[in-house]
Amino acid sequence: MLSWDDFRYVKAIAEARSLAGAGERLGVNHSTVFRRLGQIERQLGSRLFERRRAGYVLTPCGAEMVDLAERMWAEIIDFERRVTGQDLRPSGELRITTSDVLLRHLLSDVFVAFRRAYPEIILEIVVSNQRLNLTKRDADVAVRAAYHSPEPLAGAKVARIGWAVFGAASLAREPFNPIRDGRRHDWIAFADALSIARAAKWLQQHADETRVVYKNNTMVGLAEAAAAGVGLALLPCYVGTAVPGLAQLTPPLPDLESELWLITHPDLRNTARVRAFLDFCADEIVCRQPALAGAAPAA
Repeated sequence: MLSWDDFRYVKAIAEARSLAGAGERLGVNHSTVFRRLGQIERQLGSRLFERRRAGYVLTPCGAEMVDLAERMWAEIIDFERRVTGQDLRPSGELRITTSDVLLRHLLSDVFVAFRRAYPEIILEIVVSNQRLNLTKRDADVAVRAAYHSPEPLAGAKVARIGWAVFGAASLAREPFNPIRDGRRHDWIAFADALSIARAAKWLQQHADETRVVYKNNTMVGLAEAAAAGVGLALLPCYVGTAVPGLAQLTPPLPDLESELWLITHPDLRNTARVRAFLDFCADEIVCRQPALAGAAPAA
């Protein structure tokens, strides 16, 4: 009889296309993977992989086994979600994913306060600007900035995030009007324009394309470059106002306003530790709403 571990080994080799890569995923050395694969193939009486220069390639039999492994894994994850959702006590491990900028400028204090309030819950924070898959339990809760509802997952909008134009503090001495002054300045842009398409569109309308002189794929990098005088930048107000040497040059721009969401899987939202985190985090963020929404710069 094949065990779940057999399927897990074959699935890991298929994903990594090498014994060494599979060993890293499984936490064993490559010789263990080689030996286990040989045992499985002898047991089945069929080869599961072709050994080619490009790596390990699935045979039809191997592909069928991996397909079954993926269905089994999905069923295991679904069962785990449903069972975890029956938990009644706010304790155990809770895996939270968020972006680097949200963690640095907003959530660190919230997480520390939550730990004091719920000492039996162990937080694991996964910083990623990529959207982890909550359905596959890559994380239990995501705290994300977005422009729309993250359905079909269970999500709650907890704050509005204002955006404004920021530049070096020395530029605050004179009034700035985007329509009149936007094309007279150098600008800093986000390297991946698709990830913040609204900001990219705003820049196309208000800045001279030839004066976009610096690009960066992190919000923190944009803010620090703007503070150093490289150019103007569009930033969330809670980021720009927290960076030394930066000045807010415009009121929050309505066209760029985004939203802050707390997201989990429907099977987990009534779990005690998830419910405790969602409620606590929502209350803490509401208290910070004025800073998140931003205000007009001081005259």
